[in-house]
Amino acid sequence: MPLAGLAKRLAAREVSAVELARHFLDRIERHRGLNAFLDIRPEVTLAQARAADERRSRGESGPLLGIPIAHKDIFVTRDFASTAASRMLEGYMSPFDATVVERLAQAGMVTLGKVNCDEFAMGSSNENSAYGPVLNPWDTSAVPGGSSGGSSAAVAARIAPVATATDTGGSIREPAAFCGITGTKPTYGRPSRWGMIAFASSLDTAGLMTVSAEDAAWVLSAMCGFDPNDSTSVDRPEEDFTRDLARPVAGLRIGVPKEFFAAGLQPDVERAVRGALETYRSMGATLVDISLPNAELGIPVYYVVAPAECSSNLSRFDGVRYGHRAKAHGDLADMIKRSRAEGFGPEPKRRILIGTYVLSHGYYDAYYIKAQQVRRLIADEFQQAFTKCDVIAGPVTTSVAFGFGEKAADPVSMYMSDLYTIPGSLAGVPSMSIPCGFGDGANASRPVGLQLMSNYFDEARLIGAAHQYQLATDWHRRVPAAFAG
Repeated sequence: MPLAGLAKRLAAREVSAVELARHFLDRIERHRGLNAFLDIRPEVTLAQARAADERRSRGESGPLLGIPIAHKDIFVTRDFASTAASRMLEGYMSPFDATVVERLAQAGMVTLGKVNCDEFAMGSSNENSAYGPVLNPWDTSAVPGGSSGGSSAAVAARIAPVATATDTGGSIREPAAFCGITGTKPTYGRPSRWGMIAFASSLDTAGLMTVSAEDAAWVLSAMCGFDPNDSTSVDRPEEDFTRDLARPVAGLRIGVPKEFFAAGLQPDVERAVRGALETYRSMGATLVDISLPNAELGIPVYYVVAPAECSSNLSRFDGVRYGHRAKAHGDLADMIKRSRAEGFGPEPKRRILIGTYVLSHGYYDAYYIKAQQVRRLIADEFQQAFTKCDVIAGPVTTSVAFGFGEKAADPVSMYMSDLYTIPGSLAGVPSMSIPCGFGDGANASRPVGLQLMSNYFDEARLIGAAHQYQLATDWHRRVPAAFAG
């Protein structure tokens, strides 16, 4: 049921927040095999639900009051462990809530628990979690995508109506596409990063996994707002992102970058995406050919900038003040070495090594500065494109969800999964993934996602365009058979 439907039933007292929380806790328990959740504390969830019911009994109201939500294990929480899916932070209890968590709690949302992800949000398949991979509800032999795989699987399996997520290079859009749900990454700086365990600070963006674009509009309106605790938070008036839901797409100019339909894009994905573009055309939108000539440089640029920032951010986990401490060690230097070797998994280690290298003396100018210059070119190309169109559309990924282990031995192949999402991340523009079909043949049960991007702070129009497509189609309403009941 859409969030609006749940809110209506709560407002009409047809169901209480406690009953709703129990319903989802029961579904979580029945589907523990997905490995979507890392920490569940029913007593905490039910206490929050009772508090929501008490607020309503005192006359309070609101579209999110009593609505359950799951939080990606990148947002710190006081009442649930915050591990970033890493042994480095196993069992860590934060003394405060992340701003995003706090704002949603103030709106009355009830936390179901913390959901799995790639370790420190590094990965495209959720195979990098220290607590085991998440399964894709549509096909349990396929990855759910990463890094927000627990968030996407939980919403796809309807064991959570909405989940927070984070996106650094595609970690909301790619898993949303692989799991057939709606993923929303707002403009960088729009939601607060305070309390998000940092991976790459100039890219990390909080966002949402929802069934529909309409659901995203309701939750995003409560989630975003200026935060003086975050130096990158944008000081803008708060917005109602539902305001353009009824806006027709007739006259909307949709830019179609030719670079997103080149070699490497699988035919079944291209068929589904072009079908979605034709649907928009039939609704009165205009398709405009555009070019993002440096978009193909996004992958190499990202894998210089992001590891450099990762190397810096993760240096704090040394076993002295933060993170796992090795039980057996020699002097201080040996303790730090052993603690980091034991605490971090292979992917964070790989990125720390790359980042340390590109920041080292003699290579900083050659790699890091050069990458930042190309990043600026990519961002400028988006601005030029938005003089010709209102939104940009294309595929989210080159293929449907791949199988477990298919790309684990080849990191470069894995990194290419983010070919179409990284350019928008480097530019910092808002973007979404919405379901638009399924693969062919053996992949007929694996969903395909359509990516939509808009200019900075134009989320209302972006979400409205996605909502209009979902009014004309039913891809977002489909549920994996094993989870339909």
